[in-house]
Amino acid sequence: MMDGRTESLFAADGAAPAAYASVVVDIPARALSDPFAYEVAPALAGDIAVGCAVLVAFGHRPAIGYVVALADSIDELPGAEGLAGKRIRAIDAVLTEPVCSAYAGAVAYWMSREYVAPLAECLRLFLPPGGTPRLRHAADGSYELEPPAVPEVRERVVSLTPAAADYLPPARAVRQRQLMEALACGPVTTRELNLLYTDLSAAIRALEKRGVVEVRERRAWRGIDDQTTLSSARSSAPAALTAGQSAALGEIERAVDDGADDVILVDGVTGSGKTEVYLAAIEHVLAAGRTAIVLVPEISLTAQTVGRFRSRFGGAVAVFHSRLSAGERLDQWDMVRTGAARVVVGARSALFCPLSDLGLIVIDEEHEQSYKQGSSPRYHAREVAAQMAHLGGFPLVLGSATPSAEALHRCRVGEYLGQRWCRVEMPERAGAGRLPDVIVADLRREFAGGARSIFSRPLREALLEVAERREKAVLLHNRRGFAPFLMCRDCGCVPTCKHCSTALTYHERTHTLECHTCGATYRVQPYPAPGSACPKCGSRYLAKMGMGTQQVEDALIELMPPEAKVIRMDADSTRGKDAHKRLLEEFDAAESAVLLGTQMIAKGLDFPEVTLVGVVIADYALKMPDFRASERAFDLLEQVAGRAGRGERAGKVIIQTYLPDDPVIRAVAAHDRAIFTSHDDAERAEALYPPYVRLTNVVVRGRDDARVRAYIGAVARAVMDEADALGAGAGTGEEPVRLLGPTSCVIERAKDQYRHHFIIKSAPGLDISGALFRAVERVGAKPGVKLSVDVDAYDLM
Repeated sequence: MMDGRTESLFAADGAAPAAYASVVVDIPARALSDPFAYEVAPALAGDIAVGCAVLVAFGHRPAIGYVVALADSIDELPGAEGLAGKRIRAIDAVLTEPVCSAYAGAVAYWMSREYVAPLAECLRLFLPPGGTPRLRHAADGSYELEPPAVPEVRERVVSLTPAAADYLPPARAVRQRQLMEALACGPVTTRELNLLYTDLSAAIRALEKRGVVEVRERRAWRGIDDQTTLSSARSSAPAALTAGQSAALGEIERAVDDGADDVILVDGVTGSGKTEVYLAAIEHVLAAGRTAIVLVPEISLTAQTVGRFRSRFGGAVAVFHSRLSAGERLDQWDMVRTGAARVVVGARSALFCPLSDLGLIVIDEEHEQSYKQGSSPRYHAREVAAQMAHLGGFPLVLGSATPSAEALHRCRVGEYLGQRWCRVEMPERAGAGRLPDVIVADLRREFAGGARSIFSRPLREALLEVAERREKAVLLHNRRGFAPFLMCRDCGCVPTCKHCSTALTYHERTHTLECHTCGATYRVQPYPAPGSACPKCGSRYLAKMGMGTQQVEDALIELMPPEAKVIRMDADSTRGKDAHKRLLEEFDAAESAVLLGTQMIAKGLDFPEVTLVGVVIADYALKMPDFRASERAFDLLEQVAGRAGRGERAGKVIIQTYLPDDPVIRAVAAHDRAIFTSHDDAERAEALYPPYVRLTNVVVRGRDDARVRAYIGAVARAVMDEADALGAGAGTGEEPVRLLGPTSCVIERAKDQYRHHFIIKSAPGLDISGALFRAVERVGAKPGVKLSVDVDAYDLM
């Protein structure tokens, strides 16, 4: 078994024949937290390499594993010290050529330790989606090897042989003559030949038999429909960079050329041209023969971003995100592995594509919570990318108009965990764009004046002016559905999910109540429809409370003239494949339109025709029971405000709120981040919240509430025992570790399971992950309960 030396794992050389291998066994259990040493038989030495899938014996059963290191002797194998002279099992078979990058083992091992997750679960992130073999437990107790769930696509290619120069088809062999003419300029696939001349299979067989043509198979790629009409998806290099762009690009190029693992925060206002900095930096990296990864937080941004990168780098750009089919993901992954693509653009999962000689990672909109994985392993893409940059000796670039508190703090300190962090500011917009004017509409005054409309007078007038001038507007309302909940006006009952302790959201289009926790759906008829009935008291006065995007859409359609198109973009309207792209193309093509949506429309979108941004009500985000609520609200409002005024026409932003004096609202209105950050930073320092501590959330769930309570109590006691052993005085005041709870979660029951948790506050330099690993191992697994560990937690609900 192996220790925590990820550096040696990363540097392992798999090119030369080796006698021993470190193998990660593909069994996702926390107890299997290390690779295992296996012998490589001489017959397999020529086929094995780092990244191969292999068949091994593990205990009393066969298992599939992945080679993460190779060595000529057992003493040279990282982490296998002391095994010399002992019996070591041999690898049974090599199943595939390398299927993951050479550094996958090192990064997966670090992730397993950092996020208290099974090693195999972490390594699976680096494997081709559906493209690796599996073992199936047969009915008779034996194990069968299954082929990959997603097969490769193959194509047949026809080409002329040297013998073709001496072959002359008979006069009546018209099809043979057509075939030879088609191949005169080079090899052609059978599919292309059939499209040109219908079926040429008989002619191909005849000439192949005579040795005139040869037919061979090769890997083919499934096509992706990523073509877009979005005007913002095209990019040409500007005549000159702004001063801020030049400074940012210079800092990145210096780090690339020096082989430095610096983390560079590009802190640029909305519209400052951060994408152009990324493009220019990647040009520099590609010129040096290396490759790059670009992460974006929203699938809605993918078409725009991919279009810009394709316009600069052509077919060398691969796309990777969850909305692709399994076959499309496999093919994009394989394009990267084979070197057909040298730049990967995509969501969080694109970080694990197998690029060789990686030279740069860019994380755009780095503040976004979507970079945090919600299921095990609960990694943060920023932290994994920083570790990859450290191991690979290349820079990580973070870009945002609203950088996270953690990134800003690390840049102020100048380093984090041995890596240099620096910030480059881009305070000016590129081109003709300028920051918009922000108007705060005080809804208290509107209400006092008798107004009951969704839209305040300033917003209503501004929307009508946009339609009159044939311009475009973006309207943010971060609540999907028609109404957040229904409530009985007789007894106060709020219908909740049968499986979760959460209120149900009403959807007007389908007349359903939907649980946004587990997805359960219930038919309903709210008041005043016939059949409306409270599930508790039977009263028919089951009324809609609050409002969602569907209700705002109805009000917009009623307000706006017919020529102004209203387009709604939320989780309900974008469920289908390519729905994001289709809706944005519709908005882009319209002469005058209003794009109404949730947070997915707030960042990254670039439409110069947008002159108005409206926020229906800013207060939802401000008052969530979370210490990050104010930061998220500021990010959301500042980002959506940045959609206005990106072209030659001036922009205006109208924010409707009942809290005009809140620091977040004042900061956005003044375009002055310090108004918010000084207030927020002081609160976090006093209450000991990130970035001044690390926050870990440990959740236990199960159907038996008593068993869940007993188990989480045992785990909490074990954690405190391990934490005490780490010693005091690590920087969190009097205690290096503080444990809050155990207690029930805010959402106490979800999917018919009771949920309890405790929260750990620990000093940034403390090995809390190691303490958790040991504590969980000590308590052991218990039937009927499941434990999840979320290090650097974002969701505490």
